[in-house]
Amino acid sequence: MESLPRNAVGKVAKSTLRALPTNSAPPPRKVEMKAFVVESYGKGGLRAVDVARPTAGDHDVLVQVVAASVNPLDKMVRDGEFKQLLKYKTPFALGHDVAGVVTETGASVREFKVGDEVYARPRDLRIGTFAEFIAIDEGDVALKPTALSFEEAAAVPLVALAAWQALVDLAGMEPGHKVLIHAGGGGLGSTVVQVAKHLGAYVATTAHTKDIEKVRDLGADEVIDYTKQDFAEILAGYDVVLDSLGGTNLEKSLTVLKRGGLAISVVGPPDPGFASQIGQPLLKPVMAIMSRKIAKQAKKLGVHYSFFFMRADGAQLAKLAPLYDGGTLRPVLDRTFAFDQTLDAMAYVEQGRASGKIVVTHRTNA
Repeated sequence: MESLPRNAVGKVAKSTLRALPTNSAPPPRKVEMKAFVVESYGKGGLRAVDVARPTAGDHDVLVQVVAASVNPLDKMVRDGEFKQLLKYKTPFALGHDVAGVVTETGASVREFKVGDEVYARPRDLRIGTFAEFIAIDEGDVALKPTALSFEEAAAVPLVALAAWQALVDLAGMEPGHKVLIHAGGGGLGSTVVQVAKHLGAYVATTAHTKDIEKVRDLGADEVIDYTKQDFAEILAGYDVVLDSLGGTNLEKSLTVLKRGGLAISVVGPPDPGFASQIGQPLLKPVMAIMSRKIAKQAKKLGVHYSFFFMRADGAQLAKLAPLYDGGTLRPVLDRTFAFDQTLDAMAYVEQGRASGKIVVTHRTNA
């Protein structure tokens, strides 16, 4: 029989060795989790999919989500209303509020440990609370108020931070100031009413007939039933208005302010100050054009207009926690949905009839 050439023998040997089993470990499998992800902008672009579970970076805590609340902001981000300003890259997980348990900490984290019960509003471009786990910068996290359930705590971060930052940081509210808060029975309005009363303000609010007693119980001094009354014909001389409706409601709100008063809107139009907040000063001229109409109306009346977009702040959440533990502030929930019903929860919020926050929970007994 003809022998194989020497170089052919070598090739066969190498091929045989490659085929033999080795003692090296296989590459680790990616651990997956369920998340509600924006695959494309628009109402139909949010879907439940399996994605890789995140890990904690050096300054992160990995949180197992127990509950997350749904905000109008989720709809706006899902629909791409901020896509020119907040550069999310699809696909990305949605959700801005969370309460859960720390399961992993980054190498540089010192303030939190595994097992801590926390709540947070993750910073922009790092959202994603409609998931089983989320990695959050430790600067955005605070220990959960002990008096609140996870579902209650999940309803707090965004609205509590928004209320505090709008009234204290932006408006500089002091005891005796008069403030009008629109939609006092809603998720945001119900929190702003409480914070304003805590700060010593005289509080007026607009509300549906069914919510009048609720907002009075939260501390409102004067309630305008918007189904029967026009607030602009009743109120005057206010220091601050917080508007969450926009359009003609915002324009009318300017007329109830005293000279030098401030109208704050959480729905826009955005103004040049917002360009600075998000670190895009080159957009100031664009936003000046977008807010030109309302700014001109405000100037004519001798008042001021400001668009407000809250920022993540774990230190502020830590300061707010005792107010919830002590009963000064309390979360207002409308209803909870199971995690796999997150799309239904989003649809319910979009109907605009919720009397408080909507929460999705991973606990079947919540």
